[in-house]
Amino acid sequence: MIRSMTAYARKELSQSWGRAAWEIRSVNQRYLETYIRLPEQFRVLEPIIREKLRNRLTRGKIECSLRFELDPTAQHQELSLNKDLANQVLYAADWIRTEYQAGEINPIDVLRWPGVMSAKEQNLDEISTQLLTLLDDAIDEFIVVREREGQALEQLITQRLEAITNEVTKIRTWMPQILNWQKERLLAKLEECNIELDSARLEQEIVMLAQRIDVAEELDRLMTHVKETYVILKKNEAVGRRLDFMMQEFNRESNTIASKSINADVTASAIELKVLIEQIREQVQNIE
Repeated sequence: MIRSMTAYARKELSQSWGRAAWEIRSVNQRYLETYIRLPEQFRVLEPIIREKLRNRLTRGKIECSLRFELDPTAQHQELSLNKDLANQVLYAADWIRTEYQAGEINPIDVLRWPGVMSAKEQNLDEISTQLLTLLDDAIDEFIVVREREGQALEQLITQRLEAITNEVTKIRTWMPQILNWQKERLLAKLEECNIELDSARLEQEIVMLAQRIDVAEELDRLMTHVKETYVILKKNEAVGRRLDFMMQEFNRESNTIASKSINADVTASAIELKVLIEQIREQVQNIE
């Protein structure tokens, strides 16, 4: 199944710590280029994200961004009291008051002592794990969108391949008539110029003329390319470069047919072939 290089996907997640959303978008590109935008606290995930994208995608300019909003009310969900440390502080303060007969113990001051009270911060490792799982889901959806777009491209290409086959059939049908017309035209020119050739020489001239305008080989190669393109479209891998190469081969044959044409109908078909091939080539530029 072919995939388009143009796609967009978004996945959101809401948890007690807040909200997050991954956005992945891409356009056509000869190779794979990845651009990743992350909040500063998750910069450490960039190599992992880049590797995930490279393992699943082969071509395209990929932009992957994370939107992260931490719930202000969830940043410090609960306070923790270090009772052992508080008792040590109280003991030391009581010793000083007893030893020097001065000073009062203020419980609030004890709570202010570093380490006695602490706020439980969000576990970024746990959040990172959830975000990476969400990214996998986003990539899955992104690939589904690429494949759906690829199906549409495949239909367009298939229609053009059928049209190319029709044009090839037309030219094959016309060629015997064209060869016979050209033979009669040659004989008429010789008669008009009052030139007589022996039968062997005349046959030789007719054969040489037929070789110059015969496009049977080009038509055969075109049909071979059509069949090979159908095979490529069914491959379960990235086929964009293969198809791009095939378009070069299609163009080579259509150019030769056009250059050999001595008939308006064949010329029209050759032009139509070039139009159809160009339409396929434009679509192939968007295939992974």
